[in-house]
Amino acid sequence: MSKLVNLNKARKDRKRDAEKRDAEVNAARFGRSKAEKQAMAAKLSKAAQTLDGHKIDQPEE
Repeated sequence: MSKLVNLNKARKDRKRDAEKRDAEVNAARFGRSKAEKQAMAAKLSKAAQTLDGHKIDQPEE
């Protein structure tokens, strides 16, 4: 005798698996870890400070 399968459960499981695969693909394509985001923010902040430090003040006339 064959095993009984709840078709609604099987359909939902397939949908959940497909969404999980799509999420993993998108995370690999677009996602960055929290550490990578913080490192980029620190790098941009340092670059902005360096740029501001090299500005020449113009005397007011």
